[in-house]
Amino acid sequence: MEDISSSTAVSIDLQSDGGQNDAIEVRFMALCKSALSLEENAYAQAIKIFKETKYLTSSNTSAVGSGTPEEIERFLSAFVLYSVKRLLESTGDKEHREQLSHDNGLTLCRILRSVKLNFLDFFKELPQFVVKAGPVLCNLYGADWEKRLEAKESQANFVNLSTLSRHYKRAYQELFWANDTSGGDKEPPVSSTMSFSSDFYRFGWLLFLSLRVHALSHVKDLVTSINGLISVLAILIMHLPVQFRKLSLKDEGWFAKRGEKGVHLLASLCQKYDTSEDVLKQMMEKTNSLIAEILKVQPQVASECESESLIDIDTEGLIYYKGLMEESCLKTSLNTLEKDYNEALHQNGDLDERIFIDEDDSLLGSGIASGSTSDNLTGTKRKFDPISSPARMMTSPLSPFRSPPPGSLSGAVSRMAPTPVTAAMTTAKWLRTVVSPLVPNPSPKLGRFLASCDRDVTNEVVRRALIILEAIFPSSALGERCLTGNLQTTNLMDNIWAEQRRLEALKLYYRVLEAMCTAEAQILHVANLTSLLTNERFHRCMLACSAELVLATHKTVTMLFPAVLERTGITAFDLSKVIEGFVRHEDSLPRELRRHLNSLEERLLESMVWEKGSSLYNSLTVARPGLSAEISRLGLLAEPMPSLDAIAIHMNLSSAGLPPIPPSQKHESSAGQNGDIMSPKRPCTEYRSVLVERNSFTSPVKDRLLALTNLKSKLPPPALQSAFASPTRPSPGGGGETCAETGIDIFFGKINKLAAVRVNGMIERLQQLQQHIREDVYSLFQQVLIQRTSLFFNRHIDQILLCCLYGIAKISKVELTFREIIYNYRKQPQCKPHVFRSVYVDRPTTRHNARTGRDHVDIIAFYNEIFVPAAKPLLAEISSAGTSTKADQGVEVNSKKDGQCPASPKVSPFPSLPDMSPKKISAVHNVYVSPLRTSKVDALVSHASKSYYACVGESTHAYQSPSKDLAAINNRLNGNRKAKMSLAFDGADVGLVSDSIVANSLNLQNGNHTTSTGAPLKTEQPES
Repeated sequence: MEDISSSTAVSIDLQSDGGQNDAIEVRFMALCKSALSLEENAYAQAIKIFKETKYLTSSNTSAVGSGTPEEIERFLSAFVLYSVKRLLESTGDKEHREQLSHDNGLTLCRILRSVKLNFLDFFKELPQFVVKAGPVLCNLYGADWEKRLEAKESQANFVNLSTLSRHYKRAYQELFWANDTSGGDKEPPVSSTMSFSSDFYRFGWLLFLSLRVHALSHVKDLVTSINGLISVLAILIMHLPVQFRKLSLKDEGWFAKRGEKGVHLLASLCQKYDTSEDVLKQMMEKTNSLIAEILKVQPQVASECESESLIDIDTEGLIYYKGLMEESCLKTSLNTLEKDYNEALHQNGDLDERIFIDEDDSLLGSGIASGSTSDNLTGTKRKFDPISSPARMMTSPLSPFRSPPPGSLSGAVSRMAPTPVTAAMTTAKWLRTVVSPLVPNPSPKLGRFLASCDRDVTNEVVRRALIILEAIFPSSALGERCLTGNLQTTNLMDNIWAEQRRLEALKLYYRVLEAMCTAEAQILHVANLTSLLTNERFHRCMLACSAELVLATHKTVTMLFPAVLERTGITAFDLSKVIEGFVRHEDSLPRELRRHLNSLEERLLESMVWEKGSSLYNSLTVARPGLSAEISRLGLLAEPMPSLDAIAIHMNLSSAGLPPIPPSQKHESSAGQNGDIMSPKRPCTEYRSVLVERNSFTSPVKDRLLALTNLKSKLPPPALQSAFASPTRPSPGGGGETCAETGIDIFFGKINKLAAVRVNGMIERLQQLQQHIREDVYSLFQQVLIQRTSLFFNRHIDQILLCCLYGIAKISKVELTFREIIYNYRKQPQCKPHVFRSVYVDRPTTRHNARTGRDHVDIIAFYNEIFVPAAKPLLAEISSAGTSTKADQGVEVNSKKDGQCPASPKVSPFPSLPDMSPKKISAVHNVYVSPLRTSKVDALVSHASKSYYACVGESTHAYQSPSKDLAAINNRLNGNRKAKMSLAFDGADVGLVSDSIVANSLNLQNGNHTTSTGAPLKTEQPES
């Protein structure tokens, strides 16, 4: 097959001469010395890293930002300086830390201002630098450099603060005027638009930041921060002069709880935010202590105070600070809070969090004010608010959806689209009301399963759970990074928080384990589940899944996935075996947490299971012996799983509070059951977007793709015991297969299903392609997975899909360039730029006059160097089989090097995909249509012959009523037909309408008179 020439491929090479490189170095030196005044050690390290990575400015120029050399130089300078700052601070060298902080106050804000970049662009492009500069940073700072860099944590913190600042702004605007309305006007004399220079507004945000610094520095999660922000709002409501109050205390939206003495302020805020009154009262105590200690204002019992701002408020149990918001005191308080925060930032600060109340600050980027931080950072363009789609009810194709029982929290339909704050608090409410009341021990039913094994394993299960959860949620933070420690409650709160999270994960683990045991016993018709309940890896996966849900609920910053894998000693392949069962057996799981697990499952399948150290490779060596040599050469095999004793020693846990284990069982449980000791402990080092990890909301397009193939077999699921059995054991299903072979077949099936969804999405976007291309791409992908499995090693499945798509287009004589493929791939909901910018290659050392060894290249170089030689015979087979138009362009059928590929297993045809919902029904207009849920249809009084749809679309005109919008949508979709004020779907008289009918109807309406169900819709215009 011919390689892609420079004329037909995406050109990504730019030659630079030595003079240009010298000029780049001179500019960077000037930046370090003149603009930032780096001390000598930091300067020397920055120059060293810059020199070894400056080739990024002369190659891959389309891979960063807009692709101009000047912009790439600015990004590289920022990345290098940020890395030096973070890694020097984490070395433990006190002298270096003090030098960095006291001499110049080097912060990320200052770095970005110097190079004229904003946070959104910086964090969006940072993963590319992490991959490219990894070897250099590893040699200079050690193997743990990425953990010490804490890039993902910084990004997560930025996202959380963006969310909190937007919510604070919205809440303040609802509650208060920006100007004095004491003159009698109902509205401010200047404008109802809030002035963000308001001292009151700034005071509230600074008070919240001080609370984070002094009381919440160890507990950086979104839910705790929201509770802190609520306490600040309570302080503002009690102390702001009434003439600045926009909402009356009679407003039931904010102040629903009231008694004879007036509004129950804290109870009302708890109802508004779905939080616990006890939790809010504890947070109020910390806020009150902060005001008294930092601002030196004397607290008073509110019931003993007379103030206009306290009228109609039940003051029982509240604290009041006289004069806190008076002009003279306010100015002093602002100066004190500013000074206190400056000291904290000077000691150990990256991000000046005050910029979030500065709307005009260029450091924030354009996505903050609009609330699109998440989408901008993931690199995925979404035209809709991701939480306004009716498709938020849809599930992943890889995990089953089970409707919650009546009355469950997740079954409630919200009256309005939730914001990230309300969604986080709703999920936390589920944890607080459903999980927290459970007992932290095995229930009697679960206890009977544990006692029914060949031996009673209750103590083992309890002991393991306590050790693993202590490893995930340690009592004292490892490597404490407290900015200041003025309040003695900081460490205590950290320990309390960790203990609460351990208990939540423990109770959830026991609850789901009981449900799984019940289902497993029904499938196997036995009560003795010894093989499953004595399997070390299975229990650790269950504990990891439970802990991850707790972490996802609270949206923590410091324990981002895959941290739970590292703490428990398992890998992505291990965890992928329990996610489906976890979702199936926990009916009350909120929708956002189901989505989180579905998103994790996709991430595991698409890339993480293929990383070095995955237990997948241990199974492959048994199921596919021919791959053993390549797996060994690349060093992919998993390391042994650490024993519980080793974890306990590492965490310095005392055995005093742990259940005893008989000596005869100690060795057996520590080594793993059935001789399977190869569950690994290997960190997953690939940088991943935090927004995919923690974002539980998806766009209509994303949900539509997830709903495309809910391809789960309706047969009873395979028993978990076989999934976690030793790879060399005979499969319970018989047929002479080992458990490894059965497991790999199931795993490959999941990969193929996920590939089918993504192939279909790409073909839909490339609407000029004929439909047989879809089948050929899917067929080629399956053959590569079966016969060229090593192409997936250390790679992302989308990299193989993109190459398959281009290869099939070439042999089919379709005019399609890689540039077009990548352009359309960027619009896919799962797109991450590193997929096509950084592909792993391991070139043989026998090559002459070429680079050898391990490297990361762009997708085009990978296609030319690796994919084409490996897949050439497979492409020739597809071409000669007549499944596509024969062509010799881009393929050499008679390859002397590879020859014809051996007889391959029969590949599956493209799966029959269920109706897509919601479906974009116009290529011109942003209109999505989805069949209305049955529960809603039943509630409507109408004729049974009608079909009901939920529509989501852009408003046709500003300030137009929904009825007029729907009428306009109907008129547009029905084209020149006589307006009937309803969507015209041919043949849709009764019941739900299939997608093929919808497509045909729309083709006719858009002027396409073909009757083929596979006919393409009108081509979507490229986005500018």
